[in-house]
Amino acid sequence: MSELLTALGLVLVFEGVLYALAPGGMKQVMRSALETSDQTLRTAGLIAAAIGVLLVWIIRG
Repeated sequence: MSELLTALGLVLVFEGVLYALAPGGMKQVMRSALETSDQTLRTAGLIAAAIGVLLVWIIRG
């Protein structure tokens, strides 16, 4: 459970840094996401999740 909380903490750190360093860029990313189709966002999310699982599997293996 502590590993899950550590991972969640790292996600928050990375997102926080992005918003702190480039707030305008993050707003542009959000605008782009609103204009992107649901299917494209879903596909990108599944690919990102699969890459994440693969990375964890390689690191932990």
